[in-house]
Amino acid sequence: MLIANNLCKVYQLKERKGLFGPKTLKEIMAVNDVSLEIKPGQIIGLLGINGAGKTTTIKMLSALLEPTSGSFSINGIDGIRYPQEIKRIVNVITGGERNIYWRLTARENLEYFASLYNLPRHKLNDSIDELLELVDLKEAADMPVERYSKGMKQRLQIARGLVNDPKFLFLDEPTLGLDVAIAKELRNHVRHLAEKRNKGILLTTHYITEAEELCDWIYVIDKGCIIATGTPSELAYSTKMNTNILVSIPELTSGVKKEIYEIAKVHQAKIEFQENTTDVSVSISAQENLTGQLAHILTSNGLPILHLKIIEPRLEDALIQLSYGGDSIERNISNCESRSYKATS
Repeated sequence: MLIANNLCKVYQLKERKGLFGPKTLKEIMAVNDVSLEIKPGQIIGLLGINGAGKTTTIKMLSALLEPTSGSFSINGIDGIRYPQEIKRIVNVITGGERNIYWRLTARENLEYFASLYNLPRHKLNDSIDELLELVDLKEAADMPVERYSKGMKQRLQIARGLVNDPKFLFLDEPTLGLDVAIAKELRNHVRHLAEKRNKGILLTTHYITEAEELCDWIYVIDKGCIIATGTPSELAYSTKMNTNILVSIPELTSGVKKEIYEIAKVHQAKIEFQENTTDVSVSISAQENLTGQLAHILTSNGLPILHLKIIEPRLEDALIQLSYGGDSIERNISNCESRSYKATS
């Protein structure tokens, strides 16, 4: 299990005012008081806008960057005291076409990265064949990577990330720049790694549908702080956005209209009626989903439902509101920024 407690990262930059002015030291808080957990077999999302602190968090958890303060452990190994041990049991897969060598073949790439982990030679060939088969590159194993498509290169990156059989994988924008079909294929690979191979996965992505499809739990990070957590559906409803219902019926009697107004009043819902040439449209917007109550009123009065559309809160809308608006969120960030930290020696 991966456990991170109160991770902070502060960068110190020297700035000069004017051409000949003295340099001043400026501190930038990239990550502030981040705590999270990942269990084997889980896919955890870390979502936020550009510059929120996602990549810095991943670098700290993979022992590529030392935290200013805080702690983390993976399977009981202290990540601050034993960074080399952490690097043996984790790996990072990034989006784009980085971290592989184009002039080498897929097999040569995997042999090279396996050698960095001092993997035993007698197991290496079988392991590489298994990885190439897993990502469906066995037929192209001896082809130079520069002749690969984008999708093939990204699948090779997944194989590279698994070369040391890591317990935890950090995926930083893994489908960046890929077309829809290839991105879907890669999501299937990610799901397989969690469900069938029991890998703990931390995913960052700007494709919200990807997070909704894959993630068991999500942490929302903004200005270096975790400002919200929950399942994708919990986060979608957490900002108290309305569920919108649009229903079409043949006609609208005064009695039915009165009953609809009554439930709208109880639930503080916005309601609109629109008479068309062939039917009547009823639109209800409320924090609670009133579909069942509305359907009961209509059917009990003998009115058939010609068309029904329900627009529920979406994770994308919730993230926009969490990251860009809301007094309560601003207070959360303010509280987070005001916490003190102690630099590690």
